[in-house]
Amino acid sequence: DKKASRQFLPPSHETPEQVIKWLPGLFPLCSRLATAGHAFLQATPTSANSSAPPAATRPSLPSFPFTQIQIADVLNELQNLEPYKSAVLDNLDPLSAAIVATPITSLFNLSFVSSEIPKLPRSSPSSKGETPWTQTVTDLYPSCPAYLKVFESQVNKQITDHLKYHRTFSSVQSGFRAGHGCTSAKLKLLNDIITAIDKRPYCAAVFIDLAKAFDSVKHHILIGRLISLGFSNDCLAWFTNYFADRVQCVKSEGMLSGPLAVSMGVPQGSILGPTIFSVYINDVALAAGDSLIHLYADDTILYTSGPSLDSVLSNLQTSFNAIQHSFRGLQLLLNASKTKCMLFNRSLPTPARPTSITTLDGSDLEYVDIYKYLGVWLDCKLSFQTHIKHLQSKIQSRIGFLFRNKASFTHASKLTLVKLTILPILDDVI
Repeated sequence: DKKASRQFLPPSHETPEQVIKWLPGLFPLCSRLATAGHAFLQATPTSANSSAPPAATRPSLPSFPFTQIQIADVLNELQNLEPYKSAVLDNLDPLSAAIVATPITSLFNLSFVSSEIPKLPRSSPSSKGETPWTQTVTDLYPSCPAYLKVFESQVNKQITDHLKYHRTFSSVQSGFRAGHGCTSAKLKLLNDIITAIDKRPYCAAVFIDLAKAFDSVKHHILIGRLISLGFSNDCLAWFTNYFADRVQCVKSEGMLSGPLAVSMGVPQGSILGPTIFSVYINDVALAAGDSLIHLYADDTILYTSGPSLDSVLSNLQTSFNAIQHSFRGLQLLLNASKTKCMLFNRSLPTPARPTSITTLDGSDLEYVDIYKYLGVWLDCKLSFQTHIKHLQSKIQSRIGFLFRNKASFTHASKLTLVKLTILPILDDVI
């Protein structure tokens, strides 16, 4: 549809065809972009060449369509690319940003019109003496062309702005969004537990571990979640294409395996992956019942407190059962061997044999006295002695290295090494 295509193009270009003809003269990257743009024009999804997304139901939020990406936004991201990384990937130098921003933006907007994303051949850097190898579509996102990551960043911003405006994310879900990082998640958990054991004798928690959570996301369930969040049919078609035709392969000692189709999961290393996963598990928190819950990506903790240990463990078991059913509804599997229980208290002795918390399959969870949660070693007394010892050990080993090699470094180099190797450890104090 020429009229629909035109509204997503910069004013300086009249038709998609003109953009495509103009691109090859710039440099090899643009030639690849031009090829993809031509494919978009020829392969607009139809019932014959694409799988239609599930029929939309009445959304619980206002409809969310993709909007035109602006050249200025793309230019800003291109200018902030890391020069060496982007050059290795696809010869895209930030100095060339002003030249390529307009055609790349046109390509991005054509993707919205056609509901297809660029799927281009790309080469992986090979060792000396090896023959370079090529993948058509892969899930190896760390080697994704830089301009595709710029595209995902723009898409991700539109999605997160929509979800933030409508306050879609649960207040007990942290990670991958502003103001809800790792530090705030740890502080909330510690404040809740300290407050609980100051007011009540007993507090118990289950640290839930999921088996390969990011790789287990079912695309049809995710599309259903997007429907409930008001995503338009065009957005659903775009995401259906985003997940389609992905393959993965392994290279080891110069040998490359055959491609294997990827039919589920979110692309790890991508910009969109974490946001997509957060949307996928967002409603799990609703199943917590009388217990408290906090989610950080695939790390989930369920905890509750009360006047007696029996009542605490009974409530925790009820909530844990409900959470397991919720995860099963998302087809996410519990890793029972890594899911642990802990009893928090500062004054009362720990019972020798507390009542077991069990999985839906009948496995008893192990009780532990220490557990590493989001980089902090928690102990049942909340003394943080274990965490402090780990920090001391890390710092001592690095200081020892610097001391043994002090003659090899200038004063400026020593300051730089301290900033890079020691100060980041102190960030883990909380």
